[in-house]
Amino acid sequence: MRAIARLNVILILVLLGAALLVVGAQHRARALLLEIEREQDRMRALEVEWGQLQLEQSTWAAHARVERIARERLEMRLPAAGQLVAVEPKAAQ
Repeated sequence: MRAIARLNVILILVLLGAALLVVGAQHRARALLLEIEREQDRMRALEVEWGQLQLEQSTWAAHARVERIARERLEMRLPAAGQLVAVEPKAAQ
């Protein structure tokens, strides 16, 4: 009878240990899930910001804008037809 009682105590301890491990694993899984959701929100925010930056870059680099600034601020003008010189690259040796 003593051996059965001892075995029951050992089994109860093993059961409690396993239950604690399950609770710990579930807690860690929930914490990781929350972290994943936070990072996904951050990723979405960064994607929005990236799109805004690309739009801003295309605005700043628009050909018409660059040409207008060159004319107005830098007082640049297109060269006359006689001032254009075409330079051909040397043939590879």
